Amino acid sequence: MPEGRAPHWRFRLDHDRPIAWTDLIRAEQHFDPKLLSDPVIRREDGSWLYLLPSVIDDIDIGITHIVRGEDHVSNSAIQIQMFEALGAAAPEFAHEALLVAAEGKLSKRLGAIGVDEVRDGGLEPMALLSVLARIGTSRPVEPAHSLEELARDFDFATFGRAPAQFELHEVELVNARLVHGMSFAEVRDRLPEGATQQDWELIRPNLTRVTDFAAWMPVLQGEIEPPELSHEERQLVREGASTAEHLDWSDEPWRLLTTQLKDSTGRKGRDLFHPLRLAITGRDSGPEMAALIQRIGKERVIQRLSAAAKR
Repeated sequence: MPEGRAPHWRFRLDHDRPIAWTDLIRAEQHFDPKLLSDPVIRREDGSWLYLLPSVIDDIDIGITHIVRGEDHVSNSAIQIQMFEALGAAAPEFAHEALLVAAEGKLSKRLGAIGVDEVRDGGLEPMALLSVLARIGTSRPVEPAHSLEELARDFDFATFGRAPAQFELHEVELVNARLVHGMSFAEVRDRLPEGATQQDWELIRPNLTRVTDFAAWMPVLQGEIEPPELSHEERQLVREGASTAEHLDWSDEPWRLLTTQLKDSTGRKGRDLFHPLRLAITGRDSGPEMAALIQRIGKERVIQRLSAAAKR
């Protein structure tokens, strides 16, 4: 201060009392305060470091458990003395092994994708939470539909000490499983106008995100771009259009259509089914065609087959 510099402030540790606690993941922890530096809690410019303010917040809010990475173990030792100095009992501590990514240490950004982009990309919050609740544990990752469900199953005893690898692909797999179990009522407000319960239940098994459904609306109810087919495939779909016109659409039209085309053309398996699917839906894969062409309707199926034959 005589030199005209503002001081920084430290918290003076009690060197006469060893610091010990039972960590919920790392078991018994012991620190000798004589080996720790008195931590700076306020900088020269008057700004606070998080150590003391976070303790005050925890006391004020009534925090019971602090769960964080194992790189904060020494900070916990310091903060335990801060809790005691303020006349409060310290919360329980659980220090998890650090998460890593495939390329090494996990940063706040997953490669070039930020958390906002992950959310905006259509991943369900519960898909990410389901992974985070089990990653680093001895238990398999299962999709959970609510925080209450996760809480019932949560057990610090299942956490290991080895670094756990975070993979966004795992979140995507869990997301798909969640979507496959969602009812129409759960997603109604997130689907395009005009989508029906029948539409959702038909397409749902082929979705990985709820937002993927919108791309199927033209297939179900609108117009699609005729695909490019080989000469032999165009001949097949041309005959398919003619055959479809004479089918009883109330009696398994897909089975009747493919059976008659198989007999008349000799084509079977993928050589038969794939060009028809591509012409009718514009896609290489999707729901079972038997249910799909019923939903698309006879007139639209014939129109698409005819258009693909002329492409």
